[in-house]
Amino acid sequence: MNYTLTSIPERETKPRERGFTMAMDKGLSVREVEDFLEVAGDYVDIVKLGWATSYVTPNLQRKLDAYKAAGIPTYFGGTLFEAFIVRNQFDDYRRVLDKYNMTFAEVSDGSLDMPHDVKCDYIQQLTEQVTVLSEVGSKDAEKIIPPYMWIKLMKAELDAGAWKVIGEAREGGNVGLFRSTGEVRSGLVEEILTQIPFEKILWEAPQKAQQVWFIKLLGTNVNLGNIAPNEVIPLETIRLGLRGDTFSHFLDTEKPC
Repeated sequence: MNYTLTSIPERETKPRERGFTMAMDKGLSVREVEDFLEVAGDYVDIVKLGWATSYVTPNLQRKLDAYKAAGIPTYFGGTLFEAFIVRNQFDDYRRVLDKYNMTFAEVSDGSLDMPHDVKCDYIQQLTEQVTVLSEVGSKDAEKIIPPYMWIKLMKAELDAGAWKVIGEAREGGNVGLFRSTGEVRSGLVEEILTQIPFEKILWEAPQKAQQVWFIKLLGTNVNLGNIAPNEVIPLETIRLGLRGDTFSHFLDTEKPC
């Protein structure tokens, strides 16, 4: 940090299991990646190349190399996994992971109907090759999954070998964990937390109000994802109580994180 302030909540240090920030790259150029990392690299734990953008991104290898040189792992969005699966190309997907030396992969079923035991089998197979993040929740705003089912799915996917489970919100933050307005389905989140350890969940929270809500509920070291590159620094100030939204939250009594 550039100077000293007291009563700043303690952040886990990298590499960390909690306090994770996942940024979403929706098509940055190599130069934009370099500029992004110069400013925010210290605060990013992993980068997702959103949905199937890696299929059409020019200079993909150079971009991945830029992230690797900064010590930040990357992974392809879950929709790309689904695009391979729906075409019966799972082995081709595994070869793509090897081709680009990916160490993480996302398994999701938000855009297609997949029996859950089949999804868990894909997770188990991929854990032999990479670290797996699995996403729970539908991209269909009309499909409401009850809390008990979120818990059941998350438990099964962790048991299958997922390193963390991702709570679906899409890049807009208006499905899954959230209502169409962006409001958090607070009862859902709180019920999930009765059964799933908070450090095992990566909450997609692209909107500032959503980030503030989770930080106030779970502390500075909550795992948050789908953060736009230009919102990583603002998010870090929210985590540290240095933005109006959380300014007094950590001052009176430092809460356990």
